[in-house]
Amino acid sequence: MVRKPPELERGTGVPAHVQIERWLHESISSGEMAPGDRLPGERELAGWLGVSRMTLRQALATLERDGVLVRMPGRAGGAFVAEPRVECDLTGLAGFTEQMRRAHLRAEARILAARTVPAPAAAAGALRVAAGSPVHEVARVRSAGRSPVALERSYFPDLPGLLDQDLTGSLYALLAARYDLEPRTAVEHLDPVIARPGEAAELGIAPGAPLMLIERTAYAADGTPVEYARDLFRPDRVRISVRSGVTGPTGS
Repeated sequence: MVRKPPELERGTGVPAHVQIERWLHESISSGEMAPGDRLPGERELAGWLGVSRMTLRQALATLERDGVLVRMPGRAGGAFVAEPRVECDLTGLAGFTEQMRRAHLRAEARILAARTVPAPAAAAGALRVAAGSPVHEVARVRSAGRSPVALERSYFPDLPGLLDQDLTGSLYALLAARYDLEPRTAVEHLDPVIARPGEAAELGIAPGAPLMLIERTAYAADGTPVEYARDLFRPDRVRISVRSGVTGPTGS
């Protein structure tokens, strides 16, 4: 529960809304407020701080934009401390399960679909099969710490028995262990999109909320394509990173 804030300093040149942001940041980082905790209502909090609701809203909007707070509309809504964002590094080819292990979080999967379907055009092109050829589609909601963070939709070649396996864990580990098709390289494209109603419902967000689409084709060591995927990540819960470096001469 948030404690009563200290008095804001006047005449320091630091705007009131910035002081409010700093105080809330410190309260969260110190553990006084935990993910899911609800802040007092705007009227009460503005009164505590001795500022207008407009000034308070300016601070809350900045913290929401930075992913520190989540604001929900309605009578049961308000401002809540957000779950910390998970770092996902695209530099290597670690799957979601491994990424969550690195972040010391438990990765969970809820299967939405696991079926053999005629290959859509994009999947067929990526997997180098004729359009309409049978491929395996696996759609899952991925969670970290019981909070949904991603909606995965992957297409795989028509591998025998794939859909009979446990599909709640690492599919890359499954490809490696059962089919000797460990993904070794991938080409990935990132695009910002907005959540459609069905996607929003699965991810627990509002329709129209921003999402990050990662479109990926993964390849085995010999260059065989083994997965075509379209993954939707919640940017309020996942931060995408890529490491880069210089491997040879550079130009200006």
